[in-house]
Amino acid sequence: MIQRYWQKLLADPDGAPALVRRLLVEQAAGQWQRYALAFALMLVAAASTALGAYLIGDVINQAYVHKNLPGIIVLAFVTAVIFTIKGLATYGQALIMARIGNRIIADNQRRMFARLLQHNIGYFSERHSSEFIARLTTGAGAATQVLNLLISAIGRDLFSLIGLAAVMAVQDPVMSLFSIIVMPPAMIMLRKLIHRIKTIAHQQFTGNARILETLQETVQGMRIVKAFTLEEPMCARFDAHVAGLENESNKWARVAYRSGPLMEALGGFAIAMALVYGGFRVIETGATPGQFFSFLAAFMLAYEPAKRLARLNLDLSSALVGVRILFEVIDHPPTEAPDDDKPALKLRSARVAFENVQFAYHRGEQVIRNLSFVAEPGKVTALVGPSGGGKSTILNLLLRFYDVDGGAIIIDGQNIAAVSRRSLRRQVAYVGQDVFLFRGSIRDNIAVGRAGATQDEIIAAAKAAYAHDFIMSFPRGYDAQVGEHGTQLAGGERQRIAVARALLKDAPLILLDEATAALDSHSERQVQRAIEHLCRNRTTIVIAHRLHTVVDADRIFVIADGSVVESGRHQDLLRKGGRYASFYRLQLREQETDDSYQISDGRVEMLEVK
Repeated sequence: MIQRYWQKLLADPDGAPALVRRLLVEQAAGQWQRYALAFALMLVAAASTALGAYLIGDVINQAYVHKNLPGIIVLAFVTAVIFTIKGLATYGQALIMARIGNRIIADNQRRMFARLLQHNIGYFSERHSSEFIARLTTGAGAATQVLNLLISAIGRDLFSLIGLAAVMAVQDPVMSLFSIIVMPPAMIMLRKLIHRIKTIAHQQFTGNARILETLQETVQGMRIVKAFTLEEPMCARFDAHVAGLENESNKWARVAYRSGPLMEALGGFAIAMALVYGGFRVIETGATPGQFFSFLAAFMLAYEPAKRLARLNLDLSSALVGVRILFEVIDHPPTEAPDDDKPALKLRSARVAFENVQFAYHRGEQVIRNLSFVAEPGKVTALVGPSGGGKSTILNLLLRFYDVDGGAIIIDGQNIAAVSRRSLRRQVAYVGQDVFLFRGSIRDNIAVGRAGATQDEIIAAAKAAYAHDFIMSFPRGYDAQVGEHGTQLAGGERQRIAVARALLKDAPLILLDEATAALDSHSERQVQRAIEHLCRNRTTIVIAHRLHTVVDADRIFVIADGSVVESGRHQDLLRKGGRYASFYRLQLREQETDDSYQISDGRVEMLEVK
């Protein structure tokens, strides 16, 4: 029967008993030696508290009954020693509990971060980045909060209550019965508050995540905020989220502290009864005043741990919301499961072939339809076409950010789905339109290309990317800080840093996703020269918006609606007069008035900017 009850109690994995059990098994068990020492120190502190309450009775009797000054002095010395021991024990257990808590928080942060890295790009694209920040900070600390509540409740409050209850029972068994009258009504009221606390605590987490979201978007998009004078709308949005969180926090306070007045009133009533009964015994029956004062001291000292124990379920319900958030992240199945057990990709010539590839981000919304093309080894293959045609998706599939729904991507005769992602990505260098730089120095960001690269190799890559000169123009050179997302650098400078780290990687396969589309003509020319160096003798697949950047490509594929609609070299496609020719003529007309370009024999050529 007990087993069935226990199984029923643990049946709901999100219920409080199951979550507490999991915390104890997965996280507290590994720290059992430290917890045992903390328990022992808590027991010493609890015993000291009870013994101090017991000795008060002897002090009163020695002073007022026996008039024994030497006895009072001895008891005073013993009391001082007891409270010193209690102080040392309390300090020791608090220090041990803090260290255990810090270790658990650190371990949970590592586990959550490692789990996030096991998800694919789609998992992150469906969520706001601030959600992960909120989950990491809230979830990691919640486990420690729950365990501290449990350990403190058992080791500190329960031990203290048992010791003090023993003193009360020894001094006056009848009067100690008055101490328990506050428990039934208190437990009934607290039980009703638990459900509301769970709901409000979850809403508090959501409100905090919204505040982080608005703050992060405002800081990262400050240029847009300033350019479009969005200060007032962003302030209004932030104020609304703050007001919502404030309202939920006020609700939590009203519910959580509602038990206080009742507990105080019931406690006062019990103390009043104890005073009347104790006074009656001393005056009418001749009981010693020491018993009365010892009992009263024990009762007063027992009140706070008893109140904390009564509120334990309420406090646990609030803290367990964060534990659920923690386990939601840790338990989420990896959307990009580790596959290092698969064979490594072995490249010979880096020939890439798409064979009837099909893919959809969402069911029923096909993005790639029976796509087939070949990128020849050591050649430049360009993908052009209208926006939304699937060009960037092709690179996402080639990097296995997503897996194909049908068909296959073959590199040197090997299906990339059958090899490990790590081995594939290590042999690919990627440069996108929106360059992401990590917070740190220019040297650190170039060194991302290859771990352990020497200073000479970093400088050589920067020179090959035509970045060395502008880097050395900074007072700190390669130690210059790039700022968040590289905001300390110009667009063309960021792109050349990206090319430098791709050069340092020295990968046989190069992927370029409109790497110059967002640049002015001067920066574009500099980056284009760096890209030419990067692509030399490497298999290169480049997505181009500005067609003049790919007129010398060895093969151009026009992608529309997820399929290849035309292919050939630049001049061949112009002679066909198809889609490519229409795109090219349209850009030709747009650039006829641009002084940065010249038109020669139907070709757009960028002028050298001096």
